[in-house]
Amino acid sequence: MFGTDIGIDLGTATVIVYIRGQGAVLKEPSVVAIDKNTDSILAVGEEARSMLGRTPGNIVAIRPLREGVISNYHVTEKMLKYFINKAVGRPLMRKPRIAICVPSNVTEVERRAVEDAARQAGAKKVYVIEEPIAAAIGAGIDIARACGSMIVDIGGGTTDVAVISLGGTVEKTSIKVAGDHFDEAIMRYMRRRHNLLIGERTAEDLKINVGTAYDRVASVSMDIRGRNLVTGLPKTISISSEEMQEALNDSVSSVVDAVHQVLERTPPELASDIADRGIVMTGGGSLLYGLDKLIAEKTGIVTVIAEDCINCVAIGTGKYIEYISAGKINITDTYSR
Repeated sequence: MFGTDIGIDLGTATVIVYIRGQGAVLKEPSVVAIDKNTDSILAVGEEARSMLGRTPGNIVAIRPLREGVISNYHVTEKMLKYFINKAVGRPLMRKPRIAICVPSNVTEVERRAVEDAARQAGAKKVYVIEEPIAAAIGAGIDIARACGSMIVDIGGGTTDVAVISLGGTVEKTSIKVAGDHFDEAIMRYMRRRHNLLIGERTAEDLKINVGTAYDRVASVSMDIRGRNLVTGLPKTISISSEEMQEALNDSVSSVVDAVHQVLERTPPELASDIADRGIVMTGGGSLLYGLDKLIAEKTGIVTVIAEDCINCVAIGTGKYIEYISAGKINITDTYSR
């Protein structure tokens, strides 16, 4: 017998932990604060995120995952162990089975790094699952049916687009344009247009509150503060949703293009299913205002945002082990040891 079954959405921006029978029990930023002098970890998650851009010289707040893959193995292992212990809240009598998701185009080396990190964090058995499969399960789609379903999962580091049928991916692509890329586009726009230097958190606030991918019925705006690159002094300006639409145009177009390319490669019978059933969007990036409307306009296919879209991947990852036990998953889409 195994202990607790745990699903982990190991996101570039956020880590969500799902425990079978309890649901999503933990959601924290994937940020770690490290003391460079002693190489010790000072804070993890929300506490570490609050230090971004505010640390003294000997302390650095880093994101150990970049564009959906591990960029710092040692720190990722420590972060995983911390989140698992915090989520469970008690010593485990047996090592858990852990399902953990990765972008659909990761290499074998990157998959192995994720698996090894989970094992070192205390897993007895590790399943590595592709994000579109997890997102589809979490969105409530019966992936075992002989029917085409299209998932667009926009996370922090990657956007994964996939057509799923009979428990596996038929066509897929993964691009490194997602939430973090949106933030960077906003920061570049502010430097170029307003000579204003802003941080990641301010850019994210702008994206959430006034970010726009499609014309709004009524314009909205937000006051932000940054450093004037000409005078070097703090400056406050108001940014409108029209400016955000301009700032995000290239990034949003890349997502739409990825959806279009996958549809072009989809077999006609499955394309017909998708036209009938629509496109389902998951991930925090899908909440960017009007992105669903833009995809629907460009493809001519009804596009909806899944309920609880932020937690879909974590929920699907947690339920993944049940799907394996029930024989609903193609073993070709599973990497386990």
